Amino acid sequence: MSLPPGWTLSASAFNLTPAVIRAERTAPDLALTLVERGDASAIEIELGQMWRGFPAPETHEVEAFRARLAAAGGRVSIVGVSIDEYDRGRRRTDAERRAFLEPQLRAAASAGAAGVRLPIGQAGAMLDDLVPLLEELDLVLYEEAQGHETPAARPEAYARIAELDTPRVRLLLDISMLMPALPVTYLERLERGGIPADIARRLRDEWRDPATHDAVVGLLRSGHVPRPVHTLYMNLLVRFGRSRVQDLASALPLLGAVHLKFWDLDDADDRVSDPLRDVGVALAATGFTGTLCSEWGGQEWLDDDPWEMTSRHLALAGALLSDRPSSASLQRASAQ
Repeated sequence: MSLPPGWTLSASAFNLTPAVIRAERTAPDLALTLVERGDASAIEIELGQMWRGFPAPETHEVEAFRARLAAAGGRVSIVGVSIDEYDRGRRRTDAERRAFLEPQLRAAASAGAAGVRLPIGQAGAMLDDLVPLLEELDLVLYEEAQGHETPAARPEAYARIAELDTPRVRLLLDISMLMPALPVTYLERLERGGIPADIARRLRDEWRDPATHDAVVGLLRSGHVPRPVHTLYMNLLVRFGRSRVQDLASALPLLGAVHLKFWDLDDADDRVSDPLRDVGVALAATGFTGTLCSEWGGQEWLDDDPWEMTSRHLALAGALLSDRPSSASLQRASAQ
């Protein structure tokens, strides 16, 4: 079976961050391996991770990478860019923020990317003024929403994309919003780190219960989150969502790309598979076209081989997304 027309599975070079940190090979060399190994023909890259010249890498370096990628049968789909909001403790003006962002957009175009990615709402007042530059460079700006950043939580940011009504600004949905349960390995790590038993039980058995969120915040405010897992604990408030796909219905027509975020591959109860199936049904119902990128977030606490994790996840995602739902299942999903 094949993916629906217009859908492209891709892989994120961010998945290889542990290898980038070891610095035994350059970041461009490592990104290229995702294509050379046959894992994906389209890849996402993080500009700040790829070249030392960030935010304005040398054009010849970017073009050389593009040529090597093309020779291997690959291409860049989306480039992750960023806006450094402060300069030596002083908040940048909008003109300075644009000056920081513009060379990144030009580098993305030199890399042959179809688009760039920013966190939803970060462009702010610049968004209108960026559209002519995006048109000049033939780029799409994808505003990425993840975790708890649902339409209900960020209505003004979603409304802004709809108001612009341009194919140059689209939404990128990260399926970390749609977690029916927390990653098994994450829960194990928190428990080993000394999280109170009652909180651990709630997180394991009642993730989607609003009372669990209240308990998570309560423990944080009490100052009793164990120090060894304090940073990991913050994922509960930022990176892990508890929504259902119907909660995103109003935003689906704005979608231009999807991050198939995964943390580990423990799928005994379909906690990895269900969000893939749910988003596949929803996208098929709305006529989506674009990239669906495998992005591994579990490297924060796991030492697994990133190439193996990416390859296994792409195989799982490809199988589930290629299973075209019937019209009856689409109707059932929309009614839930």
